[in-house]
Amino acid sequence: MGDVTVLLQRARGNEPGAIDALFEILYDDLRRLAHAKLAASGHHTLLDTRVLVHEAYLRLRQADRVDINDREHFLAYAATTLRSIVVDFVRRRSAERRGGNLAQVTLPTDIAGEPVASDDEVLAVHEALTRLAGIDPRLVRVVEMRYFAGLTEAEIAAALDVNERTVRRDWEKARLLLAGLLQR
Repeated sequence: MGDVTVLLQRARGNEPGAIDALFEILYDDLRRLAHAKLAASGHHTLLDTRVLVHEAYLRLRQADRVDINDREHFLAYAATTLRSIVVDFVRRRSAERRGGNLAQVTLPTDIAGEPVASDDEVLAVHEALTRLAGIDPRLVRVVEMRYFAGLTEAEIAAALDVNERTVRRDWEKARLLLAGLLQR
């Protein structure tokens, strides 16, 4: 049994220090996930990779119970948490923009050549994913893990306990359904 699995078992038993040790071991993976999420969101956010990972850590620490079985499930959970953090940030920022009189400054980043998602687009995708969850929750998990976390098909298949062909079919189905939901 790997260190991560042992730490996850200890965390499920609410053993002190288990979650801290788990984050320490998986910190590089979490930074990779956070970087992928921020790159996908565009450079319109003030969040950075470090802040996003630390916020995910705080949310996990606040959770009453950890029910994660292995590394892939943990990374899938982290992808969902990262999505939630970015959506919450965009909502807060949109609310401030409507009522606040703060000057908006756009800073250049290393992904300037990529298309940037606006706050409205981020919220529209979030709402479409929420509606998609009502149709098939596994499709949402595939999208979160592939698009937001940058996991491979093999990692997603292991986390969801399905084969890679199913992951590919779910990805295509999710893309088609999301395209329809975003056109509404």
